[in-house]
Amino acid sequence: MTIDLTRRTLLQLAGATSLAMAAAAAARAEGTPQGGGPTYASRTPMRVGMVTLRVKNLEKIADYYRDVIGLTVMERSATGAKLGTAGIKLLALEARPDAAIEPRNAAGLYHTAFLMPTRKDLARWLVHAASHRVPLSGFADHLVSESIYLDDPEGNGIEVYADRDPSQWQWSEGSVKMATDELNIPDLLSLTNTRVADYAKAPDGMRVGHMHLRVGDLAQAESFYHGTVGLDPTRRRDGAAFLSSGRYHHHLGMNVWQSQGAGQRDEQTTGLAWFSLMMAKPELLAAQEERLRKNGVKVTALADGLEAIDPWGTRVRLLKV
Repeated sequence: MTIDLTRRTLLQLAGATSLAMAAAAAARAEGTPQGGGPTYASRTPMRVGMVTLRVKNLEKIADYYRDVIGLTVMERSATGAKLGTAGIKLLALEARPDAAIEPRNAAGLYHTAFLMPTRKDLARWLVHAASHRVPLSGFADHLVSESIYLDDPEGNGIEVYADRDPSQWQWSEGSVKMATDELNIPDLLSLTNTRVADYAKAPDGMRVGHMHLRVGDLAQAESFYHGTVGLDPTRRRDGAAFLSSGRYHHHLGMNVWQSQGAGQRDEQTTGLAWFSLMMAKPELLAAQEERLRKNGVKVTALADGLEAIDPWGTRVRLLKV
């Protein structure tokens, strides 16, 4: 199949007339005020494991993540589906046909970020997305990574990205330098054949590199995810905070751009049901549980770990690798 992959085509998919507009859209997705390798993200003491979404139309959403992101459907029934790559489950969907769509000013999911193993994989995926005329919401160079943004059919945000080598990340006093610059699309696409879509499925090494949440109060969110869960701050800017384990640029982003003052989430709506943080060592999980209980957080024991609930009702599972 021959693909008309011009800059104009990509901008049309992103609903923009210039790369600057597309970068501005990505800035709204990552919150930069205007004016590493993926294996690194997975080698840290804590890392993101799996994401579970409540969805109205199970078939449509499962097909979307299969056809657009390239995930393999590993389990499927009338009530749910699990998708992943290389036998590793990354995304679970729970059918809630009668649920209302979660409003964007509620706490909950901002986006799930799928981390490509290499920059070439990101280029191949972009050719795939363009060939299938997948609507995009922005693309940007974040210095530590290069990102493309889109939304699934029920409005759940998605980022598809590739890290730059960690040796290129710039740290100063515990804060990593990030920005939202124009993505150099021609340079990215120079890594692959833009006339042939050869992205049949997600690469084996793709993982959920980070989660980005909407929260009701940034200080309260930092108290929970840093003070109680134990992720380390890596960057703070207007209305947003970023945290990680093991000096990754961020395993977790949080913002109040649309959700300042949000109250408890409604579990009868669509959106994020829970996500997991995987613990590399058993003693880390034990320390987590002690800290959670000490801080008065409700903890539920699971077969392979525990579940805690953040101040807005988002469930976080801390699990053994």
